[in-house]
Amino acid sequence: MTIGATPITADSSWATRGACVSMDPDGFFVQGAEQHAVKAACGACPVRAECLADALDNRVDFGVWGGMTERERRRLLRRNPDVRDWSEALRRAEKQAVGG
Repeated sequence: MTIGATPITADSSWATRGACVSMDPDGFFVQGAEQHAVKAACGACPVRAECLADALDNRVDFGVWGGMTERERRRLLRRNPDVRDWSEALRRAEKQAVGG
């Protein structure tokens, strides 16, 4: 299955294809306004959806993942307590967004 042209997989091999692969990982664990600057690195990332799904599925508490801060992810999790597979949920959302 894909989001846009990006396949969603159950493994973590997506991490080697991220836009951030050559960036300092510590840069994604910042606070406040710095988080919004870091999120820009996720904008055109080819595996953004996989990264976000992994962080949501595993309830990652810290850092920017898939273009979302921990606060944004917590809000999304609270609003969708029944979602167990975020890869599937993000696929459905993408499909609806493009009119499918």
